Amino acid sequence: MRKQLNKSQDKRINAKRPFWKEFLIIWGVVLISCTGSVLIFNQQMADKDGPIEMVIANSLYVFFVGLVVSIVTRYIMYSGFSKPILELAQAAKKIAQGDFTVRVRSQRKDDKKDELEVLIDDFNKMAEELATNETLKGDFIVNISHEIKTPLAIIQNYAAALRKEELSKEDKGEYIITIMEASHKLSELVSNILRLNKLENQEIIQVSPYSLDEQLRFCILALEDRFDEKHIEFEADLEEITIATDESLMEIAWNNLLTNAIKFTEPGGKVKVGLKRDGGNAVVSVSDNGCGMNEETSRRIFDRFYQGDTSHSTEGNGLGLSLVKRVIELAGGTIQVDSEPEKGTTFNISMKL
Repeated sequence: MRKQLNKSQDKRINAKRPFWKEFLIIWGVVLISCTGSVLIFNQQMADKDGPIEMVIANSLYVFFVGLVVSIVTRYIMYSGFSKPILELAQAAKKIAQGDFTVRVRSQRKDDKKDELEVLIDDFNKMAEELATNETLKGDFIVNISHEIKTPLAIIQNYAAALRKEELSKEDKGEYIITIMEASHKLSELVSNILRLNKLENQEIIQVSPYSLDEQLRFCILALEDRFDEKHIEFEADLEEITIATDESLMEIAWNNLLTNAIKFTEPGGKVKVGLKRDGGNAVVSVSDNGCGMNEETSRRIFDRFYQGDTSHSTEGNGLGLSLVKRVIELAGGTIQVDSEPEKGTTFNISMKL
C-alpha cells in the first residue's frame, strides 16, 4: 500500500531524539521502490526535504560516524589491549636473552585490575624472581670461590712449610693435622654440591619404617664433642615415634639442622630438640638462643644460593639448609622457620606418620 508523507508530528513528542537513535530508526524503516516511490517511512522523515536526499545524507553521515568510531575504537583497543600485549612480548624476548631488569608498566590510571593487569603483575614478579636468582648465583660463585680458596691456601702453605728441614716433629704433626682438616672441609663442600644437585633431580626415595627418636639421639650424640667445645647446654624432649621414610636422607637433614644450631649459638648458649605427635604428624623442633635472623633472611634462608652471613665470620656455603628443605620435601614433609634477631631461631619440621 502506497503512503504519502505526513507533515504533521505527534504532539506528545517534546524531546529531540539522540542522533544515534534517530540513525537507527531511519535506517531501519525507510523502504523505496524501484521507481523511487516511498513505500514505508518513519514519522521522523516528515521534516526532511525528500526520501532520496535524506537517505544519501544519512548514508554519508553514517559512513563518517562509523569511520570516526572505528578509529576511536581501534585506538582504545590498541592502548588498552594490543599495546600491553606487545610490550609483554618484547619484555619476554628480553628475558629470554638474559635481561632480567625489564618490567612492563601498567596502563591503568586507577587501582583496579583486570585480567591483563594481573598478567602484567605476575610477569613483573617473575622477572624480579629471575633477577634475584641471577644475583644469588653470582653471590654463590663468590662464596664458593672463597670457601674453596681458603682451604686450598691452607693446604698449599702448610705443605710448603713441611719441606723445611728445621721443623720439629711436633710442628710437622700439627701442620699435617691442619692440612687434613682443610682437606676435609674442601671435600665436604664438594660433596654437598654434588649431593644437592642429585637431590634436585631425585623424586623417588627408599621408604622403610624406623625409630625417629632413636635417629635423633644418634645424631645428637655424634655432635656431642662440638657441643662441649662451645659449652652449649643441650636439652632433648623426644617422644617415641616410628616413621616410614628414607632413613639415610633424614639423617642428612637432622645433622645439618643441629650443626646449624651449634654454629649460630654463642658459647654457653642453649640448644633444644623436641619430638612429639600432633594429630597424624610427627613434629620435630630444633631451637637455639643464638643470633637469630631478620625477616629477609628468614624468608630466603632455604634458597639454594643464599648465605645470610656474607662476612664469612661463620663457616658455611649456603647449601646446608637447601639440602634440608629438599630432603624434607622428598619425604613428604614441611619445614618452617621462626626467628627473631638476638633471640634465636626455631626450625619446625612436620612429617606424616
